[in-house]
Amino acid sequence: MDFEKRITEIEARLSSLERFIRSTAPQPVAPASVQATPSSAAVSPKAHLIPAKWATVAPAAGQHEGSSPVTTILGWAGATALVMASIYLVVLAIDAGWLTPVRQLMLAMLGGFVCIGIGLLLRGKDMHYASLLPAGGIVTLFLSIYGAHNYYHLIGTIFATSGIIVICMISLWLNRLFLSDLYALFAVVGSYTAPVFLGGSSYSIADLIVYFACWSALFSIFSIWTGKRSVYILAMYLALVIFDLKWKGSISDAWVEALVFQTVHFLIFVVAASVFSVRIAPMSKESAIWHAPALVLFYFVQYYILDKHIPGLAPWIAIASAAVLLASYFVVYRVLGENLEGGRMLLSSYVALVLVHAGYIESVSAQWAPWVGLVVIPIVGVYASLRRDMNAPGTPLWIAVALIFAANYFRLIPGYSKLSATHDVPAHDLLALCYAAELYMAYYFSRKIEGIKDIGAIALFAGHVAIMAWAMQIFDSRFIVSLVWGSVALGCLLLSLQRRDKILGQSSLLIFAASVFKALLYDIALAAPLIRISSLLVLGASLYLGGWLYKKVASLGAE
Repeated sequence: MDFEKRITEIEARLSSLERFIRSTAPQPVAPASVQATPSSAAVSPKAHLIPAKWATVAPAAGQHEGSSPVTTILGWAGATALVMASIYLVVLAIDAGWLTPVRQLMLAMLGGFVCIGIGLLLRGKDMHYASLLPAGGIVTLFLSIYGAHNYYHLIGTIFATSGIIVICMISLWLNRLFLSDLYALFAVVGSYTAPVFLGGSSYSIADLIVYFACWSALFSIFSIWTGKRSVYILAMYLALVIFDLKWKGSISDAWVEALVFQTVHFLIFVVAASVFSVRIAPMSKESAIWHAPALVLFYFVQYYILDKHIPGLAPWIAIASAAVLLASYFVVYRVLGENLEGGRMLLSSYVALVLVHAGYIESVSAQWAPWVGLVVIPIVGVYASLRRDMNAPGTPLWIAVALIFAANYFRLIPGYSKLSATHDVPAHDLLALCYAAELYMAYYFSRKIEGIKDIGAIALFAGHVAIMAWAMQIFDSRFIVSLVWGSVALGCLLLSLQRRDKILGQSSLLIFAASVFKALLYDIALAAPLIRISSLLVLGASLYLGGWLYKKVASLGAE
């Protein structure tokens, strides 16, 4: 039995050793035709939602294996050196009298096409590295057209513009062929700068509007087709900046045409951003930041034109532009059915700009500004409550209405600034009281919302200041003012005990401190003897009773 048991143990050990050898032996490599296909790899859950024509084409083997920074630097340096060599060769030929201007330009253009051709031939070897030569060729072609028109005056504006258009189309074709954004950026820069380098005064305002509108629409479509926001974003900036320079430089009297240009391009790029968000990817916060300066530029250029020529309509057209942006946001939101953080931030920023500048600064008189400042926060608050999301208006819009409110709030404080006088404001006697009531309501509602309790505490203290300012404006007697202040402080303590609100009780200390300073600095020094005595009696009684109540408030747990 022992012998058979030993044989069984030896066989088990040999079996385990055989399994170990098999697991560590190198596995044979399957032929390429039967290897795992890309479908067996992990695929993004949203990959099936992207149309095949927009999907990035993976380069074939050997075309793009991740060039190192050193390789890229050497490639760019080589391409740049070739371009410089061509330039120096032309300079040498000119100095020696070998080449006429026509021959110089033909040689330069030939060099550009040769660079493009060599890059196409090398595309099958390493697509990324080969793309550097055509990039240098595109630059050479652009310089040749500009030189032929500006320096040698060999070709006219129409012919030169047509040449630039052809080169831009070649650049876009190379962009799709080499999968490099560099060519698209070349095309954008070359197309929009053409009127600056080629036009002079030969372009009419109508020519510029049509020219820029066609390129803007083309680059917007190309951007959506390739899935690259950078293309239409760069086109948006160049269109606004270069047209503004051309318009102010030579045709500034054509304000109607400039207004048409602004409006057309605003609509083109709003549609481009909306379609891109629906078809490719929703706008992120980073993308929204890149869009924001262009919107600001558009707004102020358009408002400048309107305010100079039709000032009465300027605020209304500015509000209409915000309405267009709002409508496009809700269309995208309805189609996608998801939260659009970047789009909401961009919309909120633009609406805030329009509200503060066109809606408040330019449209509201100083007489009615305090009442406007009083109602803007409730209006935005009602909108947020209807959406059941306090963040729905967006942080920029909340900041804008808070600034409008604060600017008018400080007008209530006597002697704070030259604008502190509110005697010309309708119903000015109720103004500070209304501000105090709104601030108290803000504190009450903020206690129920997580994340803004600190803002509610600030509103509570600001409400105390407003109610004290109201008492000073309404009552001439220092005794009555002290009585009102003491009553408010004691009322806060009693209400805090009833509602078990420690913050409300602690806020009464601000009123007590103000009462002490008022009594010591004004009431005792400047008032008649009876007023001094009565003010001190009111102050002493309120402080003593307040101290007794505050002992109970201090024992309350923090809410």
